[in-house]
Amino acid sequence: MSLLEVRGVTRSFYGVHALNGVDLDVEPGRITGLIGPNGAGKTTLFNCISGLVPADGGTIRFGGTDITRLRPDQVTRQGLVKTFQIARGFPRLTVLENLLLYAPDQPGEHVGAALLRSKASLARERQIMEQATGIAAMLNLTRVLNDKASDLSGGQKKLLEIGRALMSDPKLILLDEPAAGVNPTLVREIGEKLREIVARGVTLLLIEHQMDMIARLCDHVIVMAEGRRLLEGTFEEVASNHEVQQAYMGRRA
Repeated sequence: MSLLEVRGVTRSFYGVHALNGVDLDVEPGRITGLIGPNGAGKTTLFNCISGLVPADGGTIRFGGTDITRLRPDQVTRQGLVKTFQIARGFPRLTVLENLLLYAPDQPGEHVGAALLRSKASLARERQIMEQATGIAAMLNLTRVLNDKASDLSGGQKKLLEIGRALMSDPKLILLDEPAAGVNPTLVREIGEKLREIVARGVTLLLIEHQMDMIARLCDHVIVMAEGRRLLEGTFEEVASNHEVQQAYMGRRA
């Protein structure tokens, strides 16, 4: 059974069709690549899946549950999280503080728990702290744990973006160009961390324009063009396909 099922999803902006009936499936326990030329609708699809932008039509099911009309926070609570191409977060907060903010079931969010400081609340706070430091260690962010997010390099900001997603205990992460603007050394490190994340039981759906990264990481690749799924298969299968080559390079007059 697919973890994520997208059927006939459409979305228009001011009469321009960004998505024209997208169908795709994401299987659990692997990295699926989502590729296509600029304007293919990849990020719009991510926004519809995550609830940031409502779909005009079609259905989106996650883990067997219809999430088509859910708000982003409700989608996140289902275990589906999206990262952003331009790393977000709170630039004046430290790396540790950014990670801590994204954990669910925060005792401090409830006035009574925050004031009474029960054993259960203190235990949950310790658990969140241990989770944050553990994720920072896995992503090689321990040495910058007390640095402000604004002081990080581009690659470190991308790793922090992934770390924030992991703090929400996701089943599936939608990664929007995690290697964009990152130096080649950190690109390889990010790839290694993504493999480690999958080994820990998290499924990844990845938008990326660096084809060497897609070839190296992805177990399955889906190609989009003109707001639709064009083709899917292994990287070798889609890279050698004439329709895919036309979608990227254009057609001769």
